[in-house]
Amino acid sequence: MYVILSMIVALCMGMIVIVVRMKAQKYPTNAKKIILPPFFMATGALMYVVPYFRLTGMEILEAVLVGMFFSLFLIFTSNFQVLDGQIYMKRSKLFPVILISLLVIRSVLKFYLSSTIHPGELAGMFFLLAFSMIVPWRIAMYIKYRKLNESINKSAFLH
Repeated sequence: MYVILSMIVALCMGMIVIVVRMKAQKYPTNAKKIILPPFFMATGALMYVVPYFRLTGMEILEAVLVGMFFSLFLIFTSNFQVLDGQIYMKRSKLFPVILISLLVIRSVLKFYLSSTIHPGELAGMFFLLAFSMIVPWRIAMYIKYRKLNESINKSAFLH
């Protein structure tokens, strides 16, 4: 029951992320909008204070590696464009497909692993996986944003 309920919650959260991301593309972005989400998410690491959620070294390594691998798909589908001198996220038709695919993969893994890994450890692993996916993605987005912003500033300076 716990696994099914958590998958339903994850599906709802995934759909919310897709809607928020699509709406965000209508407004210019800035460095703060790119950098802050991982900092807000980092507060979730307080879960590891409670022994119920603590992970072994191997579980940490597995979660971080899988998260970093998944981040590659987000990195390659997240690009910027300049409109009227402002930087916007570029619409990607693949982004919702990738997010939904990652959500399905995550749900299948959670269902499969729930019979062999303690629920608290599993929750800790999936938080770490998500964090390990978001941090590299946001770093890559920030680097792309800075390069584009610098080129805009250079061209404005030259004119």
